[in-house]
Amino acid sequence: MPPVDAAAYAAALRQYAAGVALMTVRDDTDDVGTTVTSVMSVSADPPLVAVGLTAEGYPAEVLEAVGSCALTVLAAGQAILASRFSSAGRPGARHLLESVPWSRADRSGAIVLDGGVVALDCRLDRLVPAGDHVLALLLVEDVPVLRADAAPLLRLRGRYVDAPGRQ
Repeated sequence: MPPVDAAAYAAALRQYAAGVALMTVRDDTDDVGTTVTSVMSVSADPPLVAVGLTAEGYPAEVLEAVGSCALTVLAAGQAILASRFSSAGRPGARHLLESVPWSRADRSGAIVLDGGVVALDCRLDRLVPAGDHVLALLLVEDVPVLRADAAPLLRLRGRYVDAPGRQ
């Protein structure tokens, strides 16, 4: 039996609300950042999360070369940041964050947003090929930002929403 039609597959997954995160990597020349909506908890011991990245994309290439990154789960009201970091041909992360409060994670040195819901300082455990993507398995080494009272930004039906059902 052939796999599901690509359009039906995309339409089905658009119904699933997902948290939105900013993954940043500090390399020798610049800071690289990208918006990701495919983040999941994998293991508590050791503490691992997985992030889906386009296999041929620059963020995956830089993450593999550097070996560490930070993830900031974006808060409600940060949709403009998610859009900035999902645009093709975007400039370096520091340029896109000129008026946004941020700091550097202690271990990776990557950018974390002070106004995010939570930030994770991570080391790359391994990349796992998955079709046209790779799953980056990340060992969480620190939690530099934790705002338990902050509402997350979500992606639902192709749009950023501040709460389920509100667009």
